[in-house]
Amino acid sequence: MNFFALVALAFAMSTDAFAASLCRGASLERPRLTDAVKTGLIFGSIEGLTPIVGWLIGTAGAVFIEQWDHWVAFTLLSVLGIHMIINSVRDNDGPEEPASSLAQHSIGATIFIAIGTSIDAMTVGVSLAFVDVSIALAALLIGLATTTMVTVGTLAGHRLRSMIGNKAEIFGGITLIIVGASILYSHLS
Repeated sequence: MNFFALVALAFAMSTDAFAASLCRGASLERPRLTDAVKTGLIFGSIEGLTPIVGWLIGTAGAVFIEQWDHWVAFTLLSVLGIHMIINSVRDNDGPEEPASSLAQHSIGATIFIAIGTSIDAMTVGVSLAFVDVSIALAALLIGLATTTMVTVGTLAGHRLRSMIGNKAEIFGGITLIIVGASILYSHLS
Protein backbone atom coordinates (compact mmCIF):
# COMPACT_ATOMS: atom_id res chain seq x y z
CA MET A 1 0.00 0.00 0.00
CA ASN A 2 1.52 3.32 -1.04
CA PHE A 3 1.75 6.49 1.04
CA PHE A 4 -1.16 8.25 -0.68
CA ALA A 5 -3.46 5.28 -0.08
CA LEU A 6 -2.46 5.39 3.60
CA VAL A 7 -3.25 9.10 3.78
CA ALA A 8 -6.65 8.49 2.15
CA LEU A 9 -7.26 5.64 4.59
CA ALA A 10 -6.27 7.85 7.53
CA PHE A 11 -8.72 10.58 6.58
CA ALA A 12 -11.45 8.03 5.85
CA MET A 13 -10.95 6.61 9.35
CA SER A 14 -11.27 10.07 10.88
CA THR A 15 -14.65 10.93 9.34
CA ASP A 16 -16.81 9.31 12.00
CA ALA A 17 -14.78 11.04 14.72
CA PHE A 18 -15.12 14.26 12.72
CA ALA A 19 -18.90 13.82 12.62
CA ALA A 20 -18.91 13.25 16.40
CA SER A 21 -16.79 16.37 16.92
CA LEU A 22 -19.19 18.41 14.80
CA CYS A 23 -21.96 17.34 17.17
CA ARG A 24 -19.80 18.23 20.16
CA GLY A 25 -18.97 21.62 18.65
CA ALA A 26 -22.63 22.20 17.86
CA SER A 27 -23.51 21.76 21.52
CA LEU A 28 -20.96 24.33 22.69
CA GLU A 29 -21.64 28.07 22.70
CA ARG A 30 -18.11 29.04 21.65
CA PRO A 31 -15.64 26.16 21.55
CA ARG A 32 -12.19 27.21 22.80
CA LEU A 33 -9.05 26.18 20.92
CA THR A 34 -7.56 24.46 23.98
CA ASP A 35 -10.69 22.35 24.47
CA ALA A 36 -10.78 21.47 20.78
CA VAL A 37 -7.10 20.43 20.79
CA LYS A 38 -7.57 18.31 23.93
CA THR A 39 -10.57 16.61 22.34
CA GLY A 40 -8.59 16.07 19.13
CA LEU A 41 -5.67 14.53 21.03
CA ILE A 42 -7.96 12.15 22.93
CA PHE A 43 -9.68 11.00 19.75
CA GLY A 44 -6.43 10.86 17.77
CA SER A 45 -4.58 8.82 20.40
CA ILE A 46 -7.33 6.24 20.67
CA GLU A 47 -7.90 6.13 16.90
CA GLY A 48 -4.14 5.68 16.38
CA LEU A 49 -3.84 2.81 18.87
CA THR A 50 -6.79 0.72 17.72
CA PRO A 51 -5.36 -0.19 14.27
CA ILE A 52 -2.30 -1.58 16.05
CA VAL A 53 -4.54 -3.78 18.20
CA GLY A 54 -6.39 -4.93 15.08
CA TRP A 55 -3.11 -5.52 13.24
CA LEU A 56 -1.86 -7.71 16.11
CA ILE A 57 -5.08 -9.73 15.96
CA GLY A 58 -4.83 -10.01 12.17
CA THR A 59 -1.16 -10.95 12.25
CA ALA A 60 -1.88 -13.80 14.65
CA GLY A 61 -4.41 -15.22 12.19
CA ALA A 62 -2.54 -14.37 8.98
CA VAL A 63 -0.96 -17.81 8.54
CA PHE A 64 -4.41 -19.35 8.33
CA ILE A 65 -5.74 -17.19 5.52
CA GLU A 66 -2.64 -16.06 3.61
CA GLN A 67 -4.05 -17.11 0.23
CA TRP A 68 -7.24 -15.14 0.83
CA ASP A 69 -5.81 -12.10 2.64
CA HIS A 70 -6.57 -9.61 -0.14
CA TRP A 71 -10.18 -10.79 -0.25
CA VAL A 72 -10.42 -10.46 3.54
CA ALA A 73 -9.01 -6.91 3.41
CA PHE A 74 -11.36 -5.99 0.55
CA THR A 75 -14.38 -7.48 2.31
CA LEU A 76 -13.66 -5.88 5.69
CA LEU A 77 -13.01 -2.44 4.22
CA SER A 78 -16.00 -2.63 1.89
CA VAL A 79 -18.39 -3.80 4.61
CA LEU A 80 -17.09 -1.07 6.92
CA GLY A 81 -17.47 1.54 4.15
CA ILE A 82 -21.02 0.42 3.36
CA HIS A 83 -21.82 0.43 7.09
CA MET A 84 -20.57 4.02 7.40
CA ILE A 85 -22.66 5.11 4.41
CA ILE A 86 -25.80 3.39 5.70
CA ASN A 87 -25.34 4.89 9.18
CA SER A 88 -24.87 8.38 7.79
CA VAL A 89 -27.98 8.08 5.63
CA ARG A 90 -29.99 6.56 8.49
CA ASP A 91 -28.88 9.36 10.85
CA ASN A 92 -29.83 12.01 8.30
CA ASP A 93 -33.38 12.34 9.66
CA GLY A 94 -32.71 15.79 11.03
CA PRO A 95 -30.50 17.74 13.37
CA GLU A 96 -29.74 16.07 16.66
CA GLU A 97 -30.50 17.81 19.89
CA PRO A 98 -27.33 19.02 21.57
CA ALA A 99 -26.30 16.89 24.51
CA SER A 100 -26.14 18.36 27.96
CA SER A 101 -23.12 20.55 28.54
CA LEU A 102 -21.99 18.42 31.50
CA ALA A 103 -21.82 15.27 29.35
CA GLN A 104 -20.09 17.16 26.55
CA HIS A 105 -17.34 18.49 28.82
CA SER A 106 -16.64 15.22 30.62
CA ILE A 107 -13.32 13.59 29.74
CA GLY A 108 -14.88 10.20 30.43
CA ALA A 109 -17.67 10.88 27.93
CA THR A 110 -15.12 12.08 25.37
CA ILE A 111 -13.06 8.91 25.82
CA PHE A 112 -16.17 6.74 25.54
CA ILE A 113 -17.20 8.44 22.29
CA ALA A 114 -13.63 8.18 20.97
CA ILE A 115 -13.56 4.45 21.64
CA GLY A 116 -16.91 4.04 19.95
CA THR A 117 -15.76 5.84 16.83
CA SER A 118 -12.44 3.95 16.71
CA ILE A 119 -13.80 0.40 16.47
CA ASP A 120 -13.68 0.72 12.69
CA ALA A 121 -9.97 1.56 12.93
CA MET A 122 -9.40 -1.76 14.70
CA THR A 123 -11.15 -3.53 11.83
CA VAL A 124 -8.91 -1.68 9.38
CA GLY A 125 -5.92 -2.78 11.46
CA VAL A 126 -6.99 -6.41 10.99
CA SER A 127 -7.14 -5.74 7.23
CA LEU A 128 -3.70 -4.12 7.24
CA ALA A 129 -2.17 -7.28 8.67
CA PHE A 130 -2.74 -8.88 5.26
CA VAL A 131 -1.03 -6.23 3.11
CA ASP A 132 2.50 -4.91 2.85
CA VAL A 133 2.27 -1.82 5.05
CA SER A 134 4.06 -0.24 7.97
CA ILE A 135 1.51 -0.44 10.77
CA ALA A 136 3.42 2.23 12.71
CA LEU A 137 3.11 4.67 9.80
CA ALA A 138 -0.54 3.76 9.24
CA ALA A 139 -1.38 4.21 12.93
CA LEU A 140 0.53 7.52 13.07
CA LEU A 141 -1.28 8.86 10.00
CA ILE A 142 -4.68 7.73 11.32
CA GLY A 143 -3.97 9.35 14.69
CA LEU A 144 -2.76 12.61 13.14
CA ALA A 145 -5.67 12.80 10.69
CA THR A 146 -8.15 12.15 13.49
CA THR A 147 -6.54 14.71 15.80
CA THR A 148 -6.69 17.32 13.05
CA MET A 149 -10.22 16.51 11.93
CA VAL A 150 -11.63 16.40 15.47
CA THR A 151 -9.96 19.67 16.43
CA VAL A 152 -11.36 21.38 13.34
CA GLY A 153 -14.74 19.70 13.77
CA THR A 154 -15.07 20.81 17.38
CA LEU A 155 -14.25 24.41 16.48
CA ALA A 156 -16.49 24.52 13.42
CA GLY A 157 -19.31 22.30 14.66
CA HIS A 158 -21.64 25.02 15.77
CA ARG A 159 -21.60 26.48 12.23
CA LEU A 160 -21.07 23.49 9.93
CA ARG A 161 -22.70 20.47 11.56
CA SER A 162 -26.05 20.75 9.84
CA MET A 163 -24.42 21.24 6.43
CA ILE A 164 -21.71 18.57 6.16
CA GLY A 165 -21.78 16.12 9.09
CA ASN A 166 -23.33 13.13 7.29
CA LYS A 167 -21.67 13.95 3.97
CA ALA A 168 -18.25 13.56 5.60
CA GLU A 169 -19.11 10.05 6.76
CA ILE A 170 -20.46 9.12 3.32
CA PHE A 171 -17.19 10.32 1.75
CA GLY A 172 -15.22 8.27 4.30
CA GLY A 173 -17.25 5.14 3.52
CA ILE A 174 -16.69 5.55 -0.22
CA THR A 175 -12.97 6.07 0.37
CA LEU A 176 -12.75 2.84 2.40
CA ILE A 177 -14.45 0.90 -0.41
CA ILE A 178 -11.99 2.37 -2.94
CA VAL A 179 -8.99 1.51 -0.75
CA GLY A 180 -10.31 -2.07 -0.35
CA ALA A 181 -10.83 -2.38 -4.11
CA SER A 182 -7.30 -1.10 -4.77
CA ILE A 183 -5.87 -3.73 -2.40
CA LEU A 184 -7.82 -6.43 -4.21
CA TYR A 185 -6.80 -5.13 -7.62
CA SER A 186 -3.09 -4.94 -6.70
CA HIS A 187 -3.11 -8.58 -5.52
CA LEU A 188 -5.05 -9.91 -8.49
CA SER A 189 -3.05 -8.09 -11.16
